[in-house]
Parts: sequence; structure tokens; C-alpha cells
Amino acid sequence: MDRKFYYNQLYDYYGTLFTEKQRAYFEDYYFRDLSLGEIAENNDVSRNAVHGQIKIVEEKLEYYEEHLKLCEKAEKIRHLLSSVDEDVREKIEDLL
Repeated sequence: MDRKFYYNQLYDYYGTLFTEKQRAYFEDYYFRDLSLGEIAENNDVSRNAVHGQIKIVEEKLEYYEEHLKLCEKAEKIRHLLSSVDEDVREKIEDLL
């Protein structure tokens, strides 16, 4: 699986667990495709500071998924839903 897609998917589940600064750096890097240098300049910090925070978020996303498996469970549910009545499927998907 594409690394960027994977982290974005995990972030959908666990993003609220991070600090505002970590979320801002992660979103700038992964959602807005800004470079580390651009993020650093926009936030008046060093490039290494931005890189460090993004790495922390990536590691924690992997840790949370390894232990909680919310993303994995949601995928399994989506797969099972393919054999369920359309009305029921839509209601369940809204809950995911």
C-alpha cells in the first residue's frame, strides 16, 4: 500500500490524538504537499523540528493501529458489507 495513502487513512482514525502543532505539520506535509522547508518557514521553526514531529506522528499512527486496529477492523466490515442489503449497508457505512 502506498505510504502516503496508508498514513492518511490512519490519520482519519487517530488524528485527534495529536497536538495541534503535530496535526498542522502532518496535514501540511501529507494533505497540502508542502515540503519540510516550506512548513518550517511558515511556522518559524527548523526543518529538523518539522521532520521530527512528522516522524513522531507516523510512528504513533503505526503504534495505535498495531494495538487498536481500528482501520483494519473497518476494512473487514466494509468487505463484509458487500454481501449485505443496500439500505442496511448505507446505514452501517454512515457509522464508519
